[in-house]
Amino acid sequence: MTALAALDRPVDTGRLRGFVTAFADLLAATRDEGAILESGRALLTRLIAKDDWLPEPFTRPHPARYQQYLLHCDSRERFSVVSFVWGPGQATPIHDHTVWGLVGVLRGAEKVERFRRLPSGGLAADGEAVLREGEVDAVSPRIGDIHRVTNGLKDRPSISIHVYGANIGAVERATYAPDGAPKTFISGYANGVIPNLWDRSGNL
Repeated sequence: MTALAALDRPVDTGRLRGFVTAFADLLAATRDEGAILESGRALLTRLIAKDDWLPEPFTRPHPARYQQYLLHCDSRERFSVVSFVWGPGQATPIHDHTVWGLVGVLRGAEKVERFRRLPSGGLAADGEAVLREGEVDAVSPRIGDIHRVTNGLKDRPSISIHVYGANIGAVERATYAPDGAPKTFISGYANGVIPNLWDRSGNL
């Protein structure tokens, strides 16, 4: 089955449509990061409470590296929604985001290792956690923005849904060596098509 054909498999994309609409309304109502993260966490928690809405092409792991699939980008690039798919043992490098973000685990689990910059320019470990299905974490330059994420399961993929305060695939960010040396990158996305959230003809 091709990726485009698989997009026609029946899933409840209305849940994702409702989520992005509600998030756009939130950003229209406030620019306060704390309020966005608090209310956005509640919206994302509701979205990931059910696992019946993510089209199959955006759930596929890659044998060599994690995948970052764009699900929606706001027309003004105020926010983007992304599914991350981790094969067993796959992990990100240490990296930052430069914008606020919310991460909710839809399937499986994720190990998050947090870091902070030292005055010397190096990095120091700043705690770690395991996020499980239904749990949501937040990042931003204000509250902590540097981490490394690993699939928390050794025998199967994990999937998380991320919301960022920009078109994250186009943002210039950095990965970090263990000594804190940064390397600039722009992540892009693994997919060339996105879900069609706006066709309601199937509801008739």
